[in-house]
Amino acid sequence: MHRPFWTRGVIGALALWGAPLAAQDAPPSPTPLLVAGDLRDGTDLSGPWHYSIDPFRSGISGFHGGMPDIGQQRWRDVDVRKAMASDSRVLYEFDLARSPLTTLPSSWLTEAPELRHYQGLMWYQRSFPAPTQRHGRYFLRFGAANYATVVYLNGQQVGRHEGGFTPFAFDVTKLLRDGDNQITVGVDSQATEATVPPPVTDWENYGGITRPVRLVATPDTYVDDAWVRLTRDGKLAVDLHLDGPAAANQAVQLRIPELGLDRSGTTDAQGNWRATMAAPRALVRWSPERPRLYDVAINAGEDRWRDRIGFRTITVRGADILLNGKPIFLRGISMHEEELGTDPTRAMTPAAARALLSEIKEGLHGNYVRLAHYPHSDSTLRLADELGLLVWSEVPVYWQVAWSNPDTLARARTMVAENVLRDRNRAAIAIWSVANETPVTDARNAFLRTLVGDVRRLDDTRLVSAALLVERSKTADHPVMTLADPLAKDLDVLAINTYNGWYTTDRLADLQTSEWRVPLDKPLVFSEFGADARAGFHDPVNGQKFSEEFQADYYRYTLKMADTLPSLRGMSPWILKDFRSPRRQNPDFQQGWNRKGLISETGQRKAAFDVLAGYYQRKAAGQ
Repeated sequence: MHRPFWTRGVIGALALWGAPLAAQDAPPSPTPLLVAGDLRDGTDLSGPWHYSIDPFRSGISGFHGGMPDIGQQRWRDVDVRKAMASDSRVLYEFDLARSPLTTLPSSWLTEAPELRHYQGLMWYQRSFPAPTQRHGRYFLRFGAANYATVVYLNGQQVGRHEGGFTPFAFDVTKLLRDGDNQITVGVDSQATEATVPPPVTDWENYGGITRPVRLVATPDTYVDDAWVRLTRDGKLAVDLHLDGPAAANQAVQLRIPELGLDRSGTTDAQGNWRATMAAPRALVRWSPERPRLYDVAINAGEDRWRDRIGFRTITVRGADILLNGKPIFLRGISMHEEELGTDPTRAMTPAAARALLSEIKEGLHGNYVRLAHYPHSDSTLRLADELGLLVWSEVPVYWQVAWSNPDTLARARTMVAENVLRDRNRAAIAIWSVANETPVTDARNAFLRTLVGDVRRLDDTRLVSAALLVERSKTADHPVMTLADPLAKDLDVLAINTYNGWYTTDRLADLQTSEWRVPLDKPLVFSEFGADARAGFHDPVNGQKFSEEFQADYYRYTLKMADTLPSLRGMSPWILKDFRSPRRQNPDFQQGWNRKGLISETGQRKAAFDVLAGYYQRKAAGQ
């Protein structure tokens, strides 16, 4: 069995941020390198790229290990045809410049029928012109590539990254040349027991460069990270980090013109500036009903950083979730990052994100979305800000990861850091989740408590949760669900995935008699519940599973059960849209799709959509 290339050494997150971190160590504090997605201009490298499969990873490892032969070094800056014509002693077994073309961002799984289930190493290459009269610094910024990535520019390696859903960037200032520049990217999608997520999931892991690649220019000293927000006590705060030769003792200025705010300061010896001030009286707090965003700018020397930011507070008080100090019920749904259509390729454009989020906001009368089971695209988060949808954001610590492996913990910690650093300026983010449906062991508890601690140190303004399971038993006349997970005491919001009546033998009519033994001093959300239905399949007489009638009845009974829980403060049923899942192979109803969506893969609403929409409409009206 061939191991993915990142398992052959300490690379990716470990190489970028240092050696593996033990649970008691401080959280990873990477130089963001433009991880935080502000609104900087850049050269978009989306579009046609050449691609070539490498199923035996011969471009990474030679015949007996070590460096591959010249004839397998895909990243070489060479015209293969000319080189072979001039020197027949060298055998080139690739020619990326003349390989087939694909359009990025997208996954290779949809490029050709023979690639539909390919998991392994893929090479991409294209050329682009460098700007003339270059000044300052230049970075190659990737929105995401799944899963492990190595990047070369003009034949030189510039860096590696591990993790399929968070951004990364490399400084390529010294490698750019006048005229055309060749960029070559190797992306390996193969999961192992040590990766995050592990090999077995319940969704399609799309290999490839699935989010945009940009060449970003900055001054020599630039704003590498800025976090502007309301603190929990309602003050306006800013944390700023400059990177570059003039980062220390640099004059900086925070401006929010619409609020008349203009605050100046000076960075310390490490290039950091932190300030707290009273919130302007004119500030309108962001909410789902009024998602107010402000243009925010930071000036630092020659650099100007800008973003669109909303300001609000999110806290808990007993069993209540408080948005801007007022209780809120989270009327939500879960969602995978997969665009509408029969052949999705995880190209989540702004239009694709709007098509899905509008179904939640307008169709379901929702105010909340659980973005499962990994960080979703910048486009989705920014649109949630704009539309007014609160967000649960999650890292892919899913099911059974290698809890005792320090390298796996280090990978997960880096993913948490990259996720928080990218999105902590998004008003929509309400809950950071560190895991989904993980089995309780001492090793798992220590692993997840480390991630919880990291989140709290990186962002003390939001809530922390994880989707947990319950222990199930039964009395003589009703089922009993007990939340006994020891992680519960470490979380702000208790979240439970429950599928009573779908994965259990309970009759739907029995759900209302269910007894829930959960702590009542914290807010509870149902992070998942649901039932499959194939759009257009009806069985009104018998209500067979996979029929629209069964799914609609499942929602009716589950929602009635939900109303009996005194501490329930929200829900995100599973799921908005049918999504690809290779483990789901019932030939009549699934065909490789998880059919729990309230809409089909093409957007056809099922009967249960209206059931949930009506329930949320009544909730919104206070009924």
